[in-house]
Amino acid sequence: MSETKREYANNYRKPPLHTRFKKGQSGNPRGRPKKTLPALLLAALNEPVFVTIDGKRRKITKREVIVTQMVNNAAGADLRATKMLIDMMKDVERKAGEVDPPEPHRFAPADEEVIKGVVARIRGALLQEIQDINAGNPALAMISLPPACDGQRLGQALAPP
Repeated sequence: MSETKREYANNYRKPPLHTRFKKGQSGNPRGRPKKTLPALLLAALNEPVFVTIDGKRRKITKREVIVTQMVNNAAGADLRATKMLIDMMKDVERKAGEVDPPEPHRFAPADEEVIKGVVARIRGALLQEIQDINAGNPALAMISLPPACDGQRLGQALAPP
């Protein structure tokens, strides 16, 4: 056996030479992964804790404990907890893709015509009452209604823009 080449047996903790890392080559080139804030937060929220609920000891995550406490505080008239809970629910609904249903049309065109007719009749009755009251009072008898308020154009003249 020469001094440059030795016999080498593949044994425990002695991998074959061709599979070893070459000189200057790292076994972990990217290094240990960095811990980010979201990863740390998720790890902390998913840690289990033991709690007593209704006299029974249960193992649940910290995330479940936080949500349970927030809901209980909101149910106990804690306004800050209620506001936070409502905001969280809105975010969850928005992320889930649940959008508010579109507001339906209030009235069909035929319904609008009927409503305009009813409004015109009521306004006409009110104006008639005002004229009757003014007729009984000599000081107000001289005051007349504007010409746009009589007859057919009543609904159009007093309709809000």
